[in-house]
Amino acid sequence: MTDAGGPTPPHSASQAGFELGAQPGTPYRVLARKYRPSSFDDLIGQEAVVRTVSNAFETGRIPQAWILTGVRGVGKTTTARILARALNYEMPDGSVKGPTIHMPTLGVHCQAIMESRHMDVLEMDAASHTGVDDVRQINDSVRYAPASARYKVYIIDEVHMLSTAAFNAFLKTLEEPPEHAKFVFATTEIRKVPVTVLSRCQRFDLRRVEADVLMKHLAGIATKESVEIEPEALGIIARAAEGSVRDSLSLLDQAIAHAAGSVKADAVRQMLGLADRTRVIDLFDSLVRGDIASAFREFRDQYDTGADPIVVLSDLAEFVNFVTRVKIVPATADNVAYGETERLRARDFASKISMRVLSRMWQMLLKGITEVQAATRPAAAAEMVLVRIAYVADLPTPDEAIKMLEQNGGASLVVSGASASRSAPTAPVASAAPVRAPTSSPPSFGGGARPQMAAPPAPQAATAPALRITSFTQLVALAGQKRDVMTKAALEGDMRLVRFEDGRLEVALEPNAPKSLITELPRKLELWTGRRWTVVVSNEQGQPTLRSVNQAAKQEHARTAEADPRVQEVLSRFPGAKVVEVRRLAPETPETNINSDYGSDDPPDGSDGDDL
Repeated sequence: MTDAGGPTPPHSASQAGFELGAQPGTPYRVLARKYRPSSFDDLIGQEAVVRTVSNAFETGRIPQAWILTGVRGVGKTTTARILARALNYEMPDGSVKGPTIHMPTLGVHCQAIMESRHMDVLEMDAASHTGVDDVRQINDSVRYAPASARYKVYIIDEVHMLSTAAFNAFLKTLEEPPEHAKFVFATTEIRKVPVTVLSRCQRFDLRRVEADVLMKHLAGIATKESVEIEPEALGIIARAAEGSVRDSLSLLDQAIAHAAGSVKADAVRQMLGLADRTRVIDLFDSLVRGDIASAFREFRDQYDTGADPIVVLSDLAEFVNFVTRVKIVPATADNVAYGETERLRARDFASKISMRVLSRMWQMLLKGITEVQAATRPAAAAEMVLVRIAYVADLPTPDEAIKMLEQNGGASLVVSGASASRSAPTAPVASAAPVRAPTSSPPSFGGGARPQMAAPPAPQAATAPALRITSFTQLVALAGQKRDVMTKAALEGDMRLVRFEDGRLEVALEPNAPKSLITELPRKLELWTGRRWTVVVSNEQGQPTLRSVNQAAKQEHARTAEADPRVQEVLSRFPGAKVVEVRRLAPETPETNINSDYGSDDPPDGSDGDDL
């Protein structure tokens, strides 16, 4: 492998042992610079970029500008320099006539380009040169042909830092540059680059490097450096780097210095402030079993050995995520970036723990990490997070609670003290909401039974007798007795009765009926009557709504009253007057009753008399 300044000289074991400090007067080069790729063959994890550039060079479809984006440390600037080297690759004997990605040996310009000192390859840091004047200098110099190389290549790092005026000054040159000029931009914030610039560039998204690929790369470098390192330690470094090659090399450099010899996994964990993965798994096991005391002991042991509470919870969340991934895709457990113990136990947990429990633990850990970060006593806050997780570990999920209630014949589940047990059936509860406890509902969870309605609970009460409903009007009256105004109004105005049986209601709905009516009505009827109800929506026309029947009766009643001679006489004496309402007289005032004027027939609504 070659470094940024040419071929890396071979190292003997004694020299590697200490280029860290062996050769007096020789400055030490960190691994991230020493093993910086100098050709496309050295790039790892960026096969798509290499394939695209290779095809472009072979077919002569070379764009005037590239823009490279990705997270820190994936090789944006390095790739830009390799592009500049490939564009200007030239052998001393002139055997290479054009751009190529095949660069087996150093060419005429390679050494100077990789060391950033070639006069035709200009690098600019946009973070410190953000103004329009800096771009004007490029616009002025781009007109001149290269001094010695094939192309003038402008590499602008962190291009998103340019000002708006600088971007605008760049547009024309970027769109129609001279044939001898090429631009390579690098940025970590691609969204901050104007679309007018993006549309003039060929974009490459450099991806994060997979952990197993990083492990192989680090193992090769450790071999070159004659350093013994455990595979588990390589996995820890690769995961901590989060896909960044530069970060992984910096961590490896630090681990070699920290260990001062063979690099062990425990030493790397101590260096990074990470908890032992085995101990994290033991903590996870205690939480899943609901053993709070064991979880406390394990957490305190890790805390006493120097583990950060936030790191412990983060590692715990990472393991929850790993178990979830193994449960969904079992092949995930074959990733060598994870230790053997971690993979075996993750498989075991994945086969036993439901997805809902894992999802619940993940959500509680995410919220708990935020709480610990804001707490004045992080250790105490972390312990309270563990208490919450362990307490709910063996509680049923809502759907499991529904199944338990249905299997128990609709009986309520009563929790007393710290242990949960099934109680004798009291009043049935609605299966759609077994854990909610309205004011007038049956017993609630988590603290003994609550009395139903206003009646005190009987100590040895059996199932309360169910209320029988024989007609639709009786059902509407029951809603009125329960003071559920919304349900009563919906029954009267939004439903057309098709068929009625005790426990079964078949209706047709008005167009403006609430969408939630059919789902909420069975629950309310079951709560009011003590028995299950089935509500069916029919396509039949059905009977008129009670509201329309009542309105028709009132209108007929008003027409009958207007036909009375005395009413007509009153209306004739007051032009413009009309009958607004016909009301029933109270039985205490028979002297005002005008029912005799109707003869022996009763009014249409069955009342005894009317008041105009």
